[in-house]
Amino acid sequence: MIGSLYGTSLSLLTDLYQLTMAQGYWKSGRHDDEAVFQLYFRKNPFGGGYAVACGLALAAEYIEAFRFTKDDLAYLKSLGLFEPGFLAYLKGLKLSLDVDAVPEGTAIFAPEPMMRAQGPLLQCQLLETALLNIMNFQTLIATKASRVAAAAGGAPVLEFGLRRAQGVDGGVSASRASYIGGCAATSNLLAGKLLGIPVRGTHAHSWVMAFGDELEAFQAYAEAMPGDCAFLVDTYDTLAGVRHAVEVGEWLKARGRRLAGVRLDSGDLADLSLKARRILDEAGFVDAVITASSDLDEHRIAELVEKGAPIGVWGVGTRLVTGGDQAALGGVYKLSAIKTLHGEWRRTRKISSEAGKSSYPGALQVRRFFKEGRPSHDAIFDLLGCPPYGESPYEDLLVPVFRNGERVCPSPDLAAIRARAKTQLALLPKELLRFKSPRVYPVSLELDLEEAAP
Repeated sequence: MIGSLYGTSLSLLTDLYQLTMAQGYWKSGRHDDEAVFQLYFRKNPFGGGYAVACGLALAAEYIEAFRFTKDDLAYLKSLGLFEPGFLAYLKGLKLSLDVDAVPEGTAIFAPEPMMRAQGPLLQCQLLETALLNIMNFQTLIATKASRVAAAAGGAPVLEFGLRRAQGVDGGVSASRASYIGGCAATSNLLAGKLLGIPVRGTHAHSWVMAFGDELEAFQAYAEAMPGDCAFLVDTYDTLAGVRHAVEVGEWLKARGRRLAGVRLDSGDLADLSLKARRILDEAGFVDAVITASSDLDEHRIAELVEKGAPIGVWGVGTRLVTGGDQAALGGVYKLSAIKTLHGEWRRTRKISSEAGKSSYPGALQVRRFFKEGRPSHDAIFDLLGCPPYGESPYEDLLVPVFRNGERVCPSPDLAAIRARAKTQLALLPKELLRFKSPRVYPVSLELDLEEAAP
């Protein structure tokens, strides 16, 4: 997707200090020192009990394509910060890293690592910003989408957020992550083209306003799109709009077509949906679906469902594709081990007086234990030490993606990733999925990880 969207080198999708540090490693002769970096997040997003790992396919694509082009090097040279010898080194650089990651669609819990990079220090360092950019955003949005889908209780959720998304890639990436998290379709045609996501939509208020009156507008739309007639009914008077939709629905029925439904985009959605349903049913359009939009999120949808609003499809935009009540995941990428000149591993950690900001040392892995086929608890352990003890069946979540810079694990298709997310969440206890005060999933730190650094 990255190549299709941009068609250019993205090796400079990074912060300046990554390159200045890289030159420093090179000048001090430390660039090939073997190191381990961990990518993880400190808190579960949205005050919830879990996250849905997302973004690995794009991250792997980025790593595969990583090269410094002639144009990249010319730009770096123009900054006046980098030595000719270092630029020559970058010109011939080919990544030789080992990368392990949690498969997309996996339910994960803070502070478990989603990815581990091991190899030359300089190479690990250069990937930090881009990997965080990709993994943080997509994991955030996939998690949000899973919450929205859960609130809808099985009714389809349509992602309508492109016009409010954070830029071009923010729109396409949000559509991808939303589909993985549980949305049924998107309004974003570019995401549909690039990724094969189903696309859905109705029409805008401007269509109605472009005609002399609403009935004329609906009639013209039915003539233009007789196989896809769902009318936006709240441009002027919502209930009058529903009645106009019924009139045009009769015209469609006489021609062997059907009224697909109506969309409500403002007002008291609980009250209006009940009244709209009554009008549609009394006219014989019992199969016409009511779609609701208007700044929805999981909390608002859950409230409307609890009130018995007869809404069959949910259109969710701004508060989904931007993260809504949480702007960013807050994932970090930390050096956790480095080899000494004598070939021994030295575990490293960041220490902070601020709660939750200290990092964990070692080459970390997450082991998930199961009881009666369901996850019971996870253990974070250091591959440089001993694995955790447990009698239950288990799986290690971080799996090989790259070995010595070569891809060893292809990405599943989007439908398979989406299915994995659905299956993973279905195995979690309901108390863990609550929007308010969720149960905390047990994640232990093995081998005294908090005390392991020198």
